[in-house]
Amino acid sequence: MKKLLSLATAALLAPGLAFAATIPDPPAIDAKSYALMDYASGELIAASNPDEHVAPASITKVLTTYIVFDEIKQKRLSPDDEVLISEKAWRQGLDSSESRMFVRVGTQVKLIDLLRGIIIQSGNDATVAVAEHVAGSESVFADLMNEYAKRLGMTNSHFADASGLPDANHYTSARDLTILARALIHDFPQWYKLFSEREFTYNKIRQPNRNGLLEKDPSVDGIKTGHTSEAGYCLLSSAERNGRRLIAAVMGTKSWAMREQASMELLNYGFRFFDTTSLFGPDKPAQQARVYKGNVDNLPVGTLEPVALALPRGSADQLKISAQINSPIVAPLKKGQSLGTATVSLDGKTLKTVPLVAMQDVPLGGFFHRLIDTIRLWLGW
Repeated sequence: MKKLLSLATAALLAPGLAFAATIPDPPAIDAKSYALMDYASGELIAASNPDEHVAPASITKVLTTYIVFDEIKQKRLSPDDEVLISEKAWRQGLDSSESRMFVRVGTQVKLIDLLRGIIIQSGNDATVAVAEHVAGSESVFADLMNEYAKRLGMTNSHFADASGLPDANHYTSARDLTILARALIHDFPQWYKLFSEREFTYNKIRQPNRNGLLEKDPSVDGIKTGHTSEAGYCLLSSAERNGRRLIAAVMGTKSWAMREQASMELLNYGFRFFDTTSLFGPDKPAQQARVYKGNVDNLPVGTLEPVALALPRGSADQLKISAQINSPIVAPLKKGQSLGTATVSLDGKTLKTVPLVAMQDVPLGGFFHRLIDTIRLWLGW
């Protein structure tokens, strides 16, 4: 029997959820596993078997495109690159029901067209062509995929090919897919828009996006479907409502309709019963701290990246934040230098501990200012 994890057992998901709350359990989802992530905090707010190894099928292609986007960002590729279609790429799906973009062997196709063929049409032929263009061969590209997965923190994943064809050494987890999706949206927002495009026509063949949620809910803007007999029907989706984003990974349902229904139920549950609370960030320091011997007397202390927390709706006002600053703070200081921690608690239970750093450089002050501060430190002022 699958273990549905509600907030009462949410310590298994994230430290920020280790308390009971008067909200309903997540919807009953008939799937091998699932995970629902709050995008801003990166926390799972509902899950079933989130770390179980599952076959990702064509959701694999999200990592494939992530790598291509990074190559473009590093200026090692261009969207206008012409990619030669090998016989191996062309043969993908010729003798089976695999999805295809219908590229022709020996032709050259722009990389941007192949990306749309991967994302919208889920073309295995386009995927292999891109993998070969990036790494020379699909097997070398798979090695690259595993390096990226490790870098992203996908600790329960291993990839053997670029498309998601069945292989004993090709697996991931629902949690890992939400981690990948969060990185995709954060790192490449301009390219993420491709995942919301409804259709793509190539070689006079029009194919719609296989993610049916794009038609059913205007808040949904991605991400990718997957299906093989081994994996079942899978869907990695994301939606944004009123400035708040959630990510859902539903793995191994019995039909395409069930994967869509399950994903919608999870997204609706998360938006209905949870809020995202901003704790700290570049524009929201934890506190101002006294600095000695610097060119300023006070320093904003906090985090250089936004830090948020997913909470049951209505509980944010009950949060308590306690900062522990290493004192005295003496210049010179570098931006990002560790200065202490902040502990966030609710109902007497610690939810999160956040490292606090200097939010700006503090050079040494003038001679007399340093002298006066030295005396103050001696006297304990």
